[in-house]
Amino acid sequence: MANRIFRAVVLGPPGSGKGTISARIAQSFGLQHLSSGDFVRENISASTEAGILAKTYIDKDLLVPDCVMTCLLLPRLEQMTRHSWVLDGFPRTLAQATALNDTCSLDVVISLNIPLETLKERLRHRWIHPASGRVYNMEFNPPQVHGMDDISREPLVQRDEDKPEALVARLRHYKDIAKPVIDLYRSKGILHSFSGTETNKIWPYINSLITGKIPEVQGASQTLPLHSQEQ
Repeated sequence: MANRIFRAVVLGPPGSGKGTISARIAQSFGLQHLSSGDFVRENISASTEAGILAKTYIDKDLLVPDCVMTCLLLPRLEQMTRHSWVLDGFPRTLAQATALNDTCSLDVVISLNIPLETLKERLRHRWIHPASGRVYNMEFNPPQVHGMDDISREPLVQRDEDKPEALVARLRHYKDIAKPVIDLYRSKGILHSFSGTETNKIWPYINSLITGKIPEVQGASQTLPLHSQEQ
């Protein structure tokens, strides 16, 4: 990417494919893929002050507060001033977006709009390995051994929040807190929304957008396989 620093954020509700799209952008355009979930797990594993605090909320099935999330992510981003990246899972709220804006500037914000029934179907088949955050889908990305994580061989679980009866409430909450974030990035002229039911059909449009924003990588691959799970 020569000396061009490029930064993108991918927004979307649970099951929208944020992780998949972010991983594919990173792979196709030579960016680092940053995941807020990975940062949280790393800090919990390392028993940092913010990680320990975050775990107290996660153990109660509560969202990690803005002040804790910013303490987890912003120091890492401040260390990456010379790196290009794509970030998913953050910012989730206007307070987080404002804090991110004070830390760095973004080139593109991608918002994924996926129909409710599609989200329900994806999450119905989603199982995770709690310790690592590895995600599986029993339909198109199953584990090698049914019900077991590929690497640790520990049991997979389906989170209560991923079950259909909890999804509507989660999506309602997401829309409420995401609207100010989306409005902020729209006002900055960097928001790009994509709608659809299949990541492979959405991808060419996102690929075209990013290619247009980074003309020096016009030759980037458009046919790389999807390895990440819908997140």
